[in-house]
Amino acid sequence: MTDTTGKAHGINFLVDKSDLNQQRFEYSDSPVELLEGQIRLAVDKFALTANNITYAAFGDVIGYWRFFPCTEEKFGRVPVWGFADVIESRHSDVSTGERFYGFLPISTELIATPVSVSSSGFVDGAEHRQGLPPIYNQYTSVSGDPSYMPALEAQQMILRPLFMTSFLIEDFLLENENFGAERVILSSASSKTAIGVAYQIAHAEQRVAELVGLTSEGNKEFVGELGLYDTVVSYDEIEALDPDRPTVFVDIAGNGDVICRLHTHIGDQLKYSCLVGASHWDADSAATDSLQPK
Repeated sequence: MTDTTGKAHGINFLVDKSDLNQQRFEYSDSPVELLEGQIRLAVDKFALTANNITYAAFGDVIGYWRFFPCTEEKFGRVPVWGFADVIESRHSDVSTGERFYGFLPISTELIATPVSVSSSGFVDGAEHRQGLPPIYNQYTSVSGDPSYMPALEAQQMILRPLFMTSFLIEDFLLENENFGAERVILSSASSKTAIGVAYQIAHAEQRVAELVGLTSEGNKEFVGELGLYDTVVSYDEIEALDPDRPTVFVDIAGNGDVICRLHTHIGDQLKYSCLVGASHWDADSAATDSLQPK
């Protein structure tokens, strides 16, 4: 991310936490001086997906706003995944010129405090990041990553964090034996995260549940052609699903109306329901207010 205006040394893209439709840029005239043990990373490139909308929608609930705090409490910096280069270092084990992949703000730079430094990367030990999910504090050195390919940086930024989420979802279901369900329903079935989960389930050594993809009418043909889902159903067809089969629902869209309709239709046969994403964060959520957790 570079300044093409010539107005400032640093730029931050800020979002109003209470209204994600409101954003602005923040400019700084001079760099923040590094303390001993810190490094300055110049943000080079990052990916924007529906996953980042989820970070903003769950900013307070899960703590995503805490990774890159703002001077004004009203605003937050949406985290993204990308690559950054060390342009200044006051850390004995991290050199200028090193390139890292990890969690970044939509800004021109990030100041980090590396700890647990190794050939594979470091952990940002900044005080404000203590107590946050460790996976987001890890920065991978491209020189120490055996899977890194310069020509595939764009694909890595987009797909690695999403497939990581997909893997954890499938592993969670496997560990809990699908909560005794015979059917797993994934909403937003055309999304990259859902496709990742479907791939994991479809290629499992032992398939124990039917996999249903829930998607829009316009994406139904595409989702069916993936060959991963046993059944593909549009949102308009929720009530056509067999309500008498033990079911697990993995919701990636976060659409209140869809959640309510499926909970109501499946009823007591819904053995577990989890919300993974909120790409439809602006959809009506009032419909879910009376629902009990599953």
